[in-house]
Amino acid sequence: MRLKMCSIHVKDPAAAHVFYTETLGFETLMAMPEYNLFIIKDPGADNSSSPGLLLEPSDNPIASNYMNALHESGLAAITFGVPDVQTEYERLLAAGVTFQCEPSEDPSGVSAVFDDGCGNFVQLHQD
Repeated sequence: MRLKMCSIHVKDPAAAHVFYTETLGFETLMAMPEYNLFIIKDPGADNSSSPGLLLEPSDNPIASNYMNALHESGLAAITFGVPDVQTEYERLLAAGVTFQCEPSEDPSGVSAVFDDGCGNFVQLHQD
């Protein structure tokens, strides 16, 4: 058994697709704009073995309430691993991404949280 796909609810899947691919650097696994369907994957990952991340519309009231409650609480909806949080923080900050605060270290490691502009906070965690 392996992880095949997971999802993150977003306000606008097409806008999220642009942000997640052009700003964050993920690659498109599947894009069907006519169905509002966008799935991304890790950069350089093999399509057959890499899990996809569905940028799921938050048009379901339950999903929308959950997404909004997480955001209002300042909690990250998803965590992405990076080799160096400080370097990624500086790159994304220069690209106009808004962070909650500068990277910090605690017993779990180094991390930073940013707003994806699509309804979610995203945590970067150092691998």
